[in-house]
Amino acid sequence: MNMLWFLVVAAAITIAVLALSVLALLRARAEGLDDAYEREMRVYRDQLDEIERDLKRGVIGEGEAARLRTEVSRRLLDADTSRSRARGRGPAPRAMRGLGLGLVLGVLPLAALTYWQVGAPGYGDLPLAQRLERAAAIHQTRPDQAALEARMAERRPAPPADDPDRAEHEALVAQLRTALESRPLDLQGHQLLAHNAALLGNFREAADAQARVIEIRGAEATGDDHAVLAEYLILAAGGAVSPEAEAVLEQVLRRDPQNGVALYYTGLLFAQTGRQDRTFAIWQRLHDMSPGDAPWMDELRASLPELAEIAGVRYTLPPRPPARADLAAQGPGPSREDIEAAADLSEDERTEMVEGMVARLMNRLATEGGAPDDWARLIAALGVMGDTERAQAIWEEAQVVFGATPEALAPGLAAAEGAGLLR
Repeated sequence: MNMLWFLVVAAAITIAVLALSVLALLRARAEGLDDAYEREMRVYRDQLDEIERDLKRGVIGEGEAARLRTEVSRRLLDADTSRSRARGRGPAPRAMRGLGLGLVLGVLPLAALTYWQVGAPGYGDLPLAQRLERAAAIHQTRPDQAALEARMAERRPAPPADDPDRAEHEALVAQLRTALESRPLDLQGHQLLAHNAALLGNFREAADAQARVIEIRGAEATGDDHAVLAEYLILAAGGAVSPEAEAVLEQVLRRDPQNGVALYYTGLLFAQTGRQDRTFAIWQRLHDMSPGDAPWMDELRASLPELAEIAGVRYTLPPRPPARADLAAQGPGPSREDIEAAADLSEDERTEMVEGMVARLMNRLATEGGAPDDWARLIAALGVMGDTERAQAIWEEAQVVFGATPEALAPGLAAAEGAGLLR
């Protein structure tokens, strides 16, 4: 918005200065032009009078007088033509020169003030390759988890002393610590410790307890278990995504590419390291697959338009998706009959119908999962809409989800072929 305002103001100022400059040139005239013209006219009038006197005295004849009158008249016309051509050339009048000088002296401070407010004084040109190198350097050299936690410990305010809920949680946490000393494999105890420590704001202790939960569960630990650990690490670091938290997020996404917590914090990581273009791509996907009441939805909807502008992408924020309860009430996504019926509608009607069904199905697959036929219907619906980019993304996800089972992947393969993704 600031850049748009700057461009509008700069364009208006430039047009105004050019218009006034052209006007000054059009109205310019030589100094003293009228005085010179009047003197020349007086000379020619005196010559005409002299011709008439000579004719009366008989010095010249009528024919000679007529020739002389014609010559003087021609000079009169030439003088008048030269005067007309001289208008608009030469130095401008004092008032016009003063106006031009005033505009220059006024525009320069105004331009400097505008640039100081909305520009980037002292910030040199930064080509794309250099920006990417700088972002990579920020990513590689950012502080580790211990350094971020130490920095947060210095800034963390003291907890209120008269909070009865806090006192209750502190007592419970103390009891859990004591109990777990003698029962180190108590899964539920470590889960309770992680939860209650987080409620107290002791995110380091919560992360340690959650790491113990994952260790106890072993191979049965889920993507959500790792996502909770990543979130505790990030909160302990004051919202910064450390290399250690990033490693946990990568584990989550390997287990579950659609994990909303991991996608949100991965997008946040790229925003913190200067790659807002990647943040936009991840958060756009997260927005489209999340229910409208997801905890990150407000932030995504507030950030996506600006991120798209930074990324250089044309983007219109879609309507807010339905809430989770509304999705459950809406039932499954489009059937094959729905898709075929949509093909017979007008372009606007088909787009409106299919977009609604696609949004419902996409949100349901993201929150509840779905059978191979559901993925196939989504790919086919996106193909009908002509949204091959999203259809391709869903097809790639389906290959990750069902790749180990060829018979489960078969419906999606057929839908991808029908949508023209395999050509």
